Amino acid sequence: MQEILDAILSTDSTPADFAALALPESYRAVTLHKDEEQMFAGLDSRDKDPRKSLHIEDVALPELGPGEALVAVMASAVNYNTVWSSIYEPVSTFGFLERYGRLSPLTKRHDLPYHVLGSDLAGVVLRTGAGVNAWKPGDEVVAHCLSVELESSDGHNDTMMDPEQRIWGFETNFGGLAQIALVKTNQLMPKPAHLTWEEAASPGLVNSTAYRQLVSQNGAGMKQGDNVLIWGASGGLGSYATQYALAGGATPICVVSNDQKAEICRAMGAEAIIDRSAEGYKFWKDENTQDPREWKRLGGRIRELTGGEDVDIVFEHPGRETFGASVYVTRKGGTIVTCASTSGFMHQYDNRYLWMSLKKIVGSHFANYREAWEANRLVAKGKIHPTLSKVYTLEQTGQAALDVHQNKHQGKVGVLCLAPSEGLGVRNAELREKHLPAINRFRDI
Repeated sequence: MQEILDAILSTDSTPADFAALALPESYRAVTLHKDEEQMFAGLDSRDKDPRKSLHIEDVALPELGPGEALVAVMASAVNYNTVWSSIYEPVSTFGFLERYGRLSPLTKRHDLPYHVLGSDLAGVVLRTGAGVNAWKPGDEVVAHCLSVELESSDGHNDTMMDPEQRIWGFETNFGGLAQIALVKTNQLMPKPAHLTWEEAASPGLVNSTAYRQLVSQNGAGMKQGDNVLIWGASGGLGSYATQYALAGGATPICVVSNDQKAEICRAMGAEAIIDRSAEGYKFWKDENTQDPREWKRLGGRIRELTGGEDVDIVFEHPGRETFGASVYVTRKGGTIVTCASTSGFMHQYDNRYLWMSLKKIVGSHFANYREAWEANRLVAKGKIHPTLSKVYTLEQTGQAALDVHQNKHQGKVGVLCLAPSEGLGVRNAELREKHLPAINRFRDI
């Protein structure tokens, strides 16, 4: 691994140099173990500790197949799917790997007694498989997490509709929280040249997800002038939604849980902010009963902030805790666009406010190839910025996942894999200097 790292850090390495590098038989990775699926049985979600389930160990280098690449991972990041995997909720990810393994002799590689996690990466291509023309050893890349087979016509208009659509590093093996990752080469995109490795690794999953959910016609189709209610507006997903609303001429109404998170939203340029903790919103009277008076109170507060207008779009990802309120506060004919459901998957709402006011609920999941590419292009152009707040080492991934699980983080939490330190990998210092305050704003608060 040291020879690979030396080649990456050198300014003189050529594609031929990378192609000539010997690949190791094994590499360090963050894994789950299949024989520990029941380790948290009987515990509440909040009591499940990713530090106990996530292992750092050497794993065998996987076979390289057609249309695939092996990438030296300089940095990765923690997403909610890493947390879900680590606490085996809502299901064990080993079921995903077993089903994928039955698809073909090649996919059988993924069905192992361990699962290498991680759905983000920034790194350097080491090898490409048969049939790959667009990428070569030495290319600096980031990866989006959409894995598809595209053998069905269903996926050719929108790759998210492929019946074999999966999220890499969650529903497949050999993810990005490792020194080396295996990806399909149609997951690869150019690394933004003005960003460090850890900064470049952090937008991938959440940036693409927010783009489809809010901007794309496959999601809410946001337009100039729209009022957009954004739950968790300073978090990993919400921070990108806030940026897209501002960049697209919409007005974000940012919901946060404390003043520090409100300050981050102000730093991004948002003005309409609701601190739900300070204002005491409690949308549930008890475990089974919601409180419509709180929905109405939230709706009134939104109108105070917008000059009397309701929201055109609700950017929904908390799920169960907030969904009833989201449906209520949306304007007549508006859209509630939903993913993730981090507070619970079973949503309840009063259908009268949906049906009689002609509102729409739109489900949104990650992004198709084109949407992911467009989202990355905006980062590369300095229009959308990373929201990296803290960086851990690969050995500290369990703690990073715990922080996300307990909502102690801001924006995105990064992980150094092969990179020996932060701050490496910048190729366009001029563009970086222009946007440095925006790049660092989640670190500065």
